[in-house]
Amino acid sequence: MSGRLFLAGNVIADLVIEVPALPERGGDVIGTRTALTAGGGFNTLAAAGRLGAETVFAGLHGTGPYGDLVRAALAAEGVRVLLPRRTDGDSGFTVALVEGGGERTFVTSFGVEAELTARDTAAVAAEVRAGDLVQLSGYGLVMPANGPLLSAFAAGLPAGVVLCLDPGPLVADIPAAVLGPVLARTDWLSANAREAALLSGAAEPPAAAAALRARLAPGAGALVRADKDGCWLAAPDGSVPVHVPGFPVTAVDSNGAGDAHVGAFLTLLGEGAPPERAVRAANAAAAYAVTRRGPATAPTRAELTAFARAAHADDVAALLGD
Repeated sequence: MSGRLFLAGNVIADLVIEVPALPERGGDVIGTRTALTAGGGFNTLAAAGRLGAETVFAGLHGTGPYGDLVRAALAAEGVRVLLPRRTDGDSGFTVALVEGGGERTFVTSFGVEAELTARDTAAVAAEVRAGDLVQLSGYGLVMPANGPLLSAFAAGLPAGVVLCLDPGPLVADIPAAVLGPVLARTDWLSANAREAALLSGAAEPPAAAAALRARLAPGAGALVRADKDGCWLAAPDGSVPVHVPGFPVTAVDSNGAGDAHVGAFLTLLGEGAPPERAVRAANAAAAYAVTRRGPATAPTRAELTAFARAAHADDVAALLGD
């Protein structure tokens, strides 16, 4: 890979609870399985690192059990931690309810990661250089303190740095004054179908992909992830959005699938893969991820190659160096 992948976002704890179905309002349901793991942007970093990218966590982390969990998980994946530990609080956490069919619902409580300072973003900006990739999430942009700082950071990135925005499920709550400068600098926008519809006003993925690309600067591209149906790609050349098919699998847990897709796409894009081929491999990585329990279930390069071979996806295996 020619450059490093920086996550200018959050890594927090994930409390994952498997439930047969969500309870009715005021009701209760007994969980069948519980796990506490690192989550948030950790899943993207893990997905990229397992495919060979050099990864850097450029967000905040606290002092306490969740912060300790975050740092241990990052270390285990070989991720460099850029900013020092905050001593005035702990990292935050998300409760992820995973239903029997694999669908997930989140409730998030932020910690110190919601309290960026101008000094923090300046330290990150000083590290990023041409050839690097920066991943930015709508979760950071929606925070009152972080949003304006991350927006200015994104707008000031030097030429030659690839910026990818994943708007996230709270995209409708991001202030226009924060989101506008980010969209103007974004090279790639990757959203799921719900997020794409909220941001574009178009219900169908191909129309949403085209509308999203139109909100970016010339030469930028947009992806609309459609779960088992693959992904719609609006390429930077302005061509009509194309459908890149997915891989049929039996989903066990969809938590982290979008992150696996983004991490794989950016890694292969950074290696020089054409966008459509990088998307095809990212579809395979996401399909692999949903067949395993847990948020950070993205494959290694060897695992993804084996998955591609089993699916008769010679194009993906060849891209991975098979």
